[in-house]
Amino acid sequence: METVVEEILKRHPREQSSIIQVLLDIQNEFYYLPKDSIEYASRYLDVPLSRTYHLATFYKAFSLKPKGKFPIAVCTGTACHVEGAMKIMQQIERELNIKEGETTPDRKFSVESVRCLGCCGLAPVVTVGKTLHGKVPPSKVAKLLKQYQ
Repeated sequence: METVVEEILKRHPREQSSIIQVLLDIQNEFYYLPKDSIEYASRYLDVPLSRTYHLATFYKAFSLKPKGKFPIAVCTGTACHVEGAMKIMQQIERELNIKEGETTPDRKFSVESVRCLGCCGLAPVVTVGKTLHGKVPPSKVAKLLKQYQ
């Protein structure tokens, strides 16, 4: 793991202002921020560890818990809620045998709800990884997940 983090660090200027981008790159590599990676980056960039943890816990883009390779976000904003977002969430939980906020044992999927994805005209909306899926009925959840198996 240290070798991967070293490669990430080499891509950025060795200055404190690089910390957020370094953490983003680590998050993209491991799908969360492993403790030893946070500490290593903090030392390397001479950023106080308390500041690094503050950033890692402040921004929603970061996670200290392992997430799936394909994080699933179910929009639960007003339009999506009205169009059945909770039924979609329940179907995803059944299909993957996990609850909201959890990750599958193989670390392939994690699932969470988000307040709004900003595309209400496509409600209900689900993202899998970086791909947005609109007008998703609960009956199509299994087929949608199968695309990422």
